[in-house]
Amino acid sequence: MKQPYYQDDLIKIYHGDCLQVMKEMEDESIDLAITSPPYNLGNNHHTSNKKHYPYDDDMPERQYQEWQKKVMCGIYRILKDDGWLFYNHKNRIKQGQMITPYEWILKTHFILRQEINWMNGSPNFDKVRFSPHSEKVYCLAKGNAKMWNRLNLTDDWHITPVGTNEEHTRAFPKKLVNNIMASVEFQITFDPFMGSGTTLRVAKNWGRKAIGIEIEEKYCEIAARRMAQEVLCL
Repeated sequence: MKQPYYQDDLIKIYHGDCLQVMKEMEDESIDLAITSPPYNLGNNHHTSNKKHYPYDDDMPERQYQEWQKKVMCGIYRILKDDGWLFYNHKNRIKQGQMITPYEWILKTHFILRQEINWMNGSPNFDKVRFSPHSEKVYCLAKGNAKMWNRLNLTDDWHITPVGTNEEHTRAFPKKLVNNIMASVEFQITFDPFMGSGTTLRVAKNWGRKAIGIEIEEKYCEIAARRMAQEVLCL
């Protein structure tokens, strides 16, 4: 397997295309995957009056959906038989029509156990429709995966989105990842769209191993810096 971009006792970060790196990972070697892929919104996406430029994600929709299915199939292969994938995505509007992630999620082998409604209060104002304020976290099981709701959470999470000192404006919050990690048993976590490394950083807070992949080297650098910090507050 290729050499990590960053490595310590718990964390491995790989710089590269997630499909290519995952091919070199062992079958059934991961307990838990938590990820939020690029949404294919275009490279000048905005919410409210704030524009975001972290990724050039403007594929033809059919190509995007096929890509996401391939990524999810790769995750399915490397997950243990009782593993989980928590997949953060959203309903998107393309050419006036809503596209739901169910269009590709239900074409994988994952068992859809639950859908979490993440109320993040980050709207994309558009007067031709009601302003969306939420995204989804799809709880996808492989086999007989088990969960225990230790924090007594509902399926409606009101968590403010965050960036990483405005270096990665689409980063999801540490609290969201912590809620998930508090609810399942795991030793090794995986994020194929690592971004600034939130999943890995929270795993390290838990004293657990984690592997992340990121195609943009500048975000690998940001993530590596975060891994070297002391435990971050949620």
